[in-house]
Amino acid sequence: MSHSAPRGRGWEEPAVLLAVAAAILLADQLSKAVVIASLALGERAPVLGNLVVVWHVRNTGAAFSLFQGGLALFLVVSVAALFLIAYYHRAFRGRTLWLQGLLGVILGGTLGNLVDRVRFGYVTDFISVGIGELRWPTFNVADSSIVVGIIILVGYLSLGERPPREVAA
Repeated sequence: MSHSAPRGRGWEEPAVLLAVAAAILLADQLSKAVVIASLALGERAPVLGNLVVVWHVRNTGAAFSLFQGGLALFLVVSVAALFLIAYYHRAFRGRTLWLQGLLGVILGGTLGNLVDRVRFGYVTDFISVGIGELRWPTFNVADSSIVVGIIILVGYLSLGERPPREVAA
């Protein structure tokens, strides 16, 4: 089975990938700009009582604030992620467009945090979920996009596209 793009559809796959990535990047950067303009560093604003709070923090680490101060490492990881996204973009050619959209979600999130790291040396996080002091690590739109996109991609690669079973006559 060939996975090359059908004729007349060669532009759709990169267009979907880039459009979704641009939308995620825009949502990420706009939401961070609103938080920076609206809340002082460390300030919190409840959204759903104490369950969901907008909390302006800076993260020099990775997800869950691991590896604080590892800017060079995160830049290398981001570039490696961009190469993986490009690889999967080509590998998924000719399949459903939602896969390109899914890659766009991951790409947009990767670019959102990469832009912050290059511009500021840290990432602005602001979504805090939990009860009292028992809270999930603070995150942002880019983080959510990366995590959800990768979970769906891993699920697809693990459980998705299976060869059809032969039916016994």
